[in-house]
Amino acid sequence: MTKGGMESVEVFTAEGKGRGLKAQKEFLPGDVIFAEPAYAAVVFDSLTHVICHTCFKRQERLHRCGQCKFAYYCDRTCQRAAWLNHKNECSAIKRHGKAPTENIRLAARILWKMEREGSGLSEGCLVPIDELQNHVDSFGDEERKELRADVESFLEFWPPHCQQFGMQFISHIFGVISCNGFTLSDQRGLQAVGVGIFPNLCQANHDCWPNCTVVFNNGNHEAVRSMFHTQMRIELRAQSKISAGDELTVSYVDFLSLSEERRKQLKKQYYFDCTCEHCKKQLKDDLMLAVKTGESKPSADMVKEVIQLSKDTLEKINKARMEGNYHEVVKLCRECLKKQEPVLGDTNIYLLRILSIASEVLSYLQMFEEAADYAKRMVDGYLKIYHPNNAQLGMAVMRAGVTHWHAGLIEAGHGLICKAYAILLITHGPSHPITKDLEVMRVQTEMELRMFQQNEFMYYKMREAALKNQKIQVMPEPSNENAPSLFHKKE
Repeated sequence: MTKGGMESVEVFTAEGKGRGLKAQKEFLPGDVIFAEPAYAAVVFDSLTHVICHTCFKRQERLHRCGQCKFAYYCDRTCQRAAWLNHKNECSAIKRHGKAPTENIRLAARILWKMEREGSGLSEGCLVPIDELQNHVDSFGDEERKELRADVESFLEFWPPHCQQFGMQFISHIFGVISCNGFTLSDQRGLQAVGVGIFPNLCQANHDCWPNCTVVFNNGNHEAVRSMFHTQMRIELRAQSKISAGDELTVSYVDFLSLSEERRKQLKKQYYFDCTCEHCKKQLKDDLMLAVKTGESKPSADMVKEVIQLSKDTLEKINKARMEGNYHEVVKLCRECLKKQEPVLGDTNIYLLRILSIASEVLSYLQMFEEAADYAKRMVDGYLKIYHPNNAQLGMAVMRAGVTHWHAGLIEAGHGLICKAYAILLITHGPSHPITKDLEVMRVQTEMELRMFQQNEFMYYKMREAALKNQKIQVMPEPSNENAPSLFHKKE
């Protein structure tokens, strides 16, 4: 079954997994298999005044809706584009006296759209909203309690003059949001800022080593003529070569965890047992648990002790990060690394987690040389574990490249930025804001590298002078969140 712009995929029944998506033709790495606008999407409660409610970009100054005083937009273009979806919400917020939570707002937007368009197939959708999985039957007591509270709040918010839906159907919509809500990120792709429902993407099954990657593209409203604007959408992109007839898979969780941990997370959040090859055969687990080899191979007790120390340190680090005490984070990382280095192998995930935090925080504190050393070791480990075209890997390599560049290590910096650019061209595509930023850095570092190769002494002199006139741009403050996960599911 294909429909409106979805000719290259079909829905099929995947054995033991319900519905899935299958390729109708061959795709190469970086190909866009399909792009899909959100059926409905909302900004998170905590960010409603700093994120545009149409394109989900973070902006310094936003225009507020004069009617409800709740919704914010980049400009008139975004405001006009939002009106069809915001119109009912606007009057409901005014009537209710305040905006409800993101879950209620998203459910209301879905139901208003169904009121407008009916519950059948929307244009370009492969499956109607009312046929999406809700997993309500698998909910635990706490989730059922939350569901009841959401339904009650929704009924208070939902206007009496709008089409009325049955309790069971409203519960189904909240179940769909809980299991299929996709995380929307800001234009830098680093912070989760909202949640949306994308019915076609929902059909793609999970694999820990998938053949596709999903990127959120905020669209482009900068062109003078609105006919050239591109709307906010997700893009399903090929991560490796895909043949006609192959199932299209995405990863719901980050690969950088042991297979047992990934399976637990998937069971808890998405209610299924992962049977992918990497989980069944525990592929890469040996790398993620690697210990030092050779004459001074550590004892099993020593390994156990260091892993426990690493777990305890990560908890202390989280606490210090929440308090913004970054010098304490650095101290904890250094102490932990001293204990880890003689015991854990270069690809051990506990070592890699500490290296990642240390490099990020030291960069923020502008201690670039030490940060670059840790970032290089982190990337070397990641390259042995991640799929070569993994988006998380691309972002980590980019961060390491920028850190080396700031440290004045221009050769290594340029090399890493080029490597990151090659990955992000596949995972994000050439028009994505992150890829465009990286292209600018690639050109700049290439120019500096030529200067360095011609005259090292002059390069450092010019760099010193430039830094005196213009301080190095401060790296973004370290985030306490992991990179946004694919689907927005409360832990």
